[in-house]
Amino acid sequence: MTGQGKKNIGGLAARRQRKVRITLIVLVVVALAAASVLWLAQRPWEADASGAKVTTVAEPPPVTPAPNVVAVPDNGPIPSGAAIGAALGPGLANPDLGQFTGSVSDALTGTVLWSAAEERPMTPASTTKLLTAAAAMLALPMGHRVPTTVVAGQSPNELVLVGGGDVTLTAQPVGEPSFYPGSPRIDDLVEQIQRSGVKADTIIVDTGAFTGPGLAQGWSPGDIAGGYIAPIEPVMLDGGRLNPLQDESPRTATPALDVGRVLASRLGIDPANVRIGNAQSGAAPIAGVQSAPLRDRLGQMIGRSDNVLAEAIGREVAIKANADPSFAGAVSAVSDALRANDFDLAGVLLHDLSGLSVDNRVPARVLDSILLAAAGETQPALRPMLDYLPVAGGTGTLEDRYADGDRAGAGWVRAKTGTLADTSALAGYVVDVSGRVLTFAFMSHGRPPEASRPALDALAATLRSCGCV
Repeated sequence: MTGQGKKNIGGLAARRQRKVRITLIVLVVVALAAASVLWLAQRPWEADASGAKVTTVAEPPPVTPAPNVVAVPDNGPIPSGAAIGAALGPGLANPDLGQFTGSVSDALTGTVLWSAAEERPMTPASTTKLLTAAAAMLALPMGHRVPTTVVAGQSPNELVLVGGGDVTLTAQPVGEPSFYPGSPRIDDLVEQIQRSGVKADTIIVDTGAFTGPGLAQGWSPGDIAGGYIAPIEPVMLDGGRLNPLQDESPRTATPALDVGRVLASRLGIDPANVRIGNAQSGAAPIAGVQSAPLRDRLGQMIGRSDNVLAEAIGREVAIKANADPSFAGAVSAVSDALRANDFDLAGVLLHDLSGLSVDNRVPARVLDSILLAAAGETQPALRPMLDYLPVAGGTGTLEDRYADGDRAGAGWVRAKTGTLADTSALAGYVVDVSGRVLTFAFMSHGRPPEASRPALDALAATLRSCGCV
């Protein structure tokens, strides 16, 4: 373990002290029911000119809520590394943690306050998405959108659906909810095609925007039916879900072809006349839609821990960097984007960008360094990441955690979760009782999630409650 005074690795140590810009929202709850009650004046009646009594009613005073947004103070006492270690001690003795590594840092100073085997590469599971998100936020504009287009085919009877990398397209009717809020709709393509007057009896689906295999090293093909992943292709309906509104719905094994078949059906074309092919260079455009902005898709990716969306966003980074839009090319482009921004990736080994691969390895130090950069001032472009993180006991993949037992962290811990068969991870930040913002990364291996996740949750809750000065 390391004590107080060790500086964060990855080019952050030499930077100037950071001001923490995390805010606490204090809501003043006002009883609005009183606004609907008519208050009688002290004299509930007055006499008119003839002497008759006339009832009068006083206007109620205005009801105005007064929320206060208060910045986390920058003069809160800095925790002691030794005190943090002592507070975490009982939780660390829990055998349900299995093989454990961790790191806790002070966001204001960039100091690593406490750590345990933080350089040891561990299976990160879905905390891998922190690396993917950080690289995307550093390499791409937050308003970046991904197109899906329809162009003329080589023959007059053909239309070509060209996937640009958007996996959020939906077949839900206009006005109905979709899995990804703000996603484009296939009915918009249908309307544009019909308005163009083009007639066809064949749909070609161009998947050339992505290359390489559809499944990564370390993935199980059974995870398609299990609802965790679909083969990564550059156009899908609802992330390949067979049930478009169910998170862990079984996925399709042919996501791009499925889009072409739905498009064909809605145009009155026989779905049997759909096949994979290529668009001609310079083919005349007929219809097109665009994804929601990157900022929205990043929030959906982190909040729901969406594997398909993570892989698609990783390929956006690869395309921007002129790298091969494959698993290997996307991993390389994400790693390059992070290194270019002074993140030390020693010990990192990735085969995907969602964290589903059991062969991935990331040290806790790296996860903590990304969160530390987001919470401090070294990488202001990463600041929105803090808002994307699920809230303990409230949202996303932490919604049903911190619900029983020790609820000290509920509402205060915000973190990205990671879960595989014998691996659990939790990486995020917390405001402790002294008003200090602490970032952390905790990783466990060798125990089932039903045992290790509560043990990790308890460690993060301890950070909230200890005020370890």
